[in-house]
Amino acid sequence: MSSAKDMKTTLATAKRVLRIEAEAIAGMIERLDERFEKAVELLYQCKGRVVVTGLGKSGLIGRKTAATFSSTGTPSFFLHAAEALHGDLGMLTDNDVLVAISSSGETEELVELVEAMKRLGIHLITLTANARSTLASASDIVLDIAVKEEACSLNLAPTASTAAAMAMGDALAIALLERRGFKEEDFAALHPGGRLGKKLRRVESLMHSGEDAPRVLPTAKMPEVIYEMSRKGLGLTAVTEPTGRLLGIITDGDLRRMMLKSKENVLELAAADCMTRNPTTLPKTELAASALRVMEEKKITSVLIVDSAGRLEGVVHIHDLWTLQLF
Repeated sequence: MSSAKDMKTTLATAKRVLRIEAEAIAGMIERLDERFEKAVELLYQCKGRVVVTGLGKSGLIGRKTAATFSSTGTPSFFLHAAEALHGDLGMLTDNDVLVAISSSGETEELVELVEAMKRLGIHLITLTANARSTLASASDIVLDIAVKEEACSLNLAPTASTAAAMAMGDALAIALLERRGFKEEDFAALHPGGRLGKKLRRVESLMHSGEDAPRVLPTAKMPEVIYEMSRKGLGLTAVTEPTGRLLGIITDGDLRRMMLKSKENVLELAAADCMTRNPTTLPKTELAASALRVMEEKKITSVLIVDSAGRLEGVVHIHDLWTLQLF
């Protein structure tokens, strides 16, 4: 069993590692200049794919960087430098831009790859800690990812340097995302699966529409209103004109409150007499997460979905959102 001294040493090591890596990333902020802006513009103007390459730990960072580019609207893939020299160069076109990651800037396979890139006329952006390296001198743009020290107690294992490289890759991807005007709906289209995909689903895919959407005319009497609410099982009904334009909503709660307050025969009342006007509505393009937020803020269990002309298109109930695990 670990002693208290061992635990204290372990925590001290963890804090030191995190501090060194945080300082490595923070140190790059002051060194950012117009070269970064030029790199983003070069990537934005790319007519092909953004190809990321690297070897070893830099290669692992490169894979993550390429994945981040792809998931934020920039077609990208990772190219293994050694494999490229043995046939995978055929994956490239002269419209691509190459992003190389190498702390030393002298990785032999990358240097050989760059020579081939130059013959193809492909632009090169290099992330390196050595601005005077062979790779840097062959680049169109060089981004400085140098760090004072590694977080490894031996100052050998790539730790702070890989954290810096990953952070710079993220900075490029997000700056490019904003340069493209990439929006939530674009992100949703690229992430249809998993929890994130569920969170980004549109209410259009969840709403009760057509015959499943409860609705009555304003002249409908209470028996008809109650029947429609019971038949559709959502605890409410929309009140619409014959054209479908939304006029109001009647909920189970509205019915209970009306029966407690009304001294006349409730069953003789019409829907127009009991409905709540100007109910909460959303367009069908709204995100499911946004619909949930609206329900929570207004303390309601359903939202009516309408088109641009105010015509009812469907109903989203909070139960429909439970299946998405948004809570």
